[in-house]
Parts: sequence; structure tokens; C-alpha cells
Amino acid sequence: MAMLEFDNVEVFYGKVQALRGISLRVDEGEIVALLGNNGAGKTTTLSTASALVKAHSGKIAFNGADISKAQPWNVVGAGLIHVPEGRRIFSTLTVLENLQLGGYLVKDRSVVAKRIEHVYELLPLLAERRAQQGGTLSGGEQQMLAIGRGLIAGPKMLMLDEPSMGLAPLIVAQVMQVISEIRDQGTTVLLVEQNARAALKVTDRAYVIEDGVTTMEGKADDLLADPRIIDAYLGA
Repeated sequence: MAMLEFDNVEVFYGKVQALRGISLRVDEGEIVALLGNNGAGKTTTLSTASALVKAHSGKIAFNGADISKAQPWNVVGAGLIHVPEGRRIFSTLTVLENLQLGGYLVKDRSVVAKRIEHVYELLPLLAERRAQQGGTLSGGEQQMLAIGRGLIAGPKMLMLDEPSMGLAPLIVAQVMQVISEIRDQGTTVLLVEQNARAALKVTDRAYVIEDGVTTMEGKADDLLADPRIIDAYLGA
């Protein structure tokens, strides 16, 4: 069953066209990656899904409902959660306070508390740092905090924008393992990544975006072996 669908979506920033008719789908229970170089339209795709950017034309559906003209808070309320590029945690707030803010729209505080405990089980390092200010964490720890904050909202689907950016290879592997565990626990994932090799090791399928259009699509294993992907994104 399709959880998220883009049907011929176009997006403009003023007179500049960022998306040129993108169509894609993410099925329930999948990890799907969007691959491509800087400026290809990957971040715009996530921002349009989360209603931070409005589509000029085309249709976006989430769980069968048209969200093309929805407001961002309605998208969050529907269970589509966006963890943006650059982590964007609140540096002067503690780890616990950052996590609590992830449950801003959740009325039942006991539900938020249970979700925080679940995040601590998934990411025990955050439990150790719960009283520490977010800005004092390492880059990898801040990324884990950003992911954990997204989980507090109770996502049906989590959209992650460049979670490996600026991280050492060992930490990248840890982040990807966490993403796999999140999917295994029932949350669908749409992952934007420039680190194609790391992404394709954990995803089911992937799309390649170039200049605002999807130019390739396939199973992760097939793309890992595709000479065009090797040449453009993986190197020797």
C-alpha cells in the first residue's frame, strides 16, 4: 500500500523551477532513498511533502488523502514527520527538553513520556545526556537527537534529510543502523542522502533525482550494481 505518492509535482522558487514533474511513491514499511547531487531537488521534495513549500501543480497524497494544499501542522498531525538537514536542534535546551518539543502537538503528556522512554531505549546515549544542553553534543549525537525528536511526534512515516552529513564513517554506520531499527519497529522512512553507498545498504528502493526530475528508480541492490550509479555516485 502506498503511504506517500507524488504525481507529476512541479515547484517554483519565484521564476526558478525546482521540481519539474516528479512522480514517486513510498510504500508502507519501506525505506526509500532519494539520491542526487546538490541542487537536484531532493530537499525541495521533502519540503513540499511536509507543506513547507507549496506545489505549483501535481498531487501529493499521504495515506490516500490529498495533502497538496495542507498546512504544515496538519501534515505533522497526519503522521508525516520531517527531520530537516542540519539537525536544527535547540542548542540551549537540554536533550530532554528537545525531545519534549517533538511532542508539541500531542495532547496526552503521558504518551509523550512513554515515547521519550522508547527513544532512550533506541538511543541509550541520549538517556545518558538527557540533562545536557543540545549544543554541547557531538555532531553524531545531535543527529541522533534530531531523529529522536522526530520520533516523539509518533510518525507513521519519517522523512530524513541528509542525516549522515558531516559525520565520520563509523558514526554514519551507526545512524544508518538506527534508521533500519526505526523501520523494523514499524515506521516507514524516506531518506535523502548524498552518501549513496551508505543509503543503498539500508534501503529497499531508491530514486535518482537530477535537475528536478526522477531519472532512475530501482531496488537498492540493483542500483548498487548499476554502472551508471557506480560512475556517478559510488566511485570505483
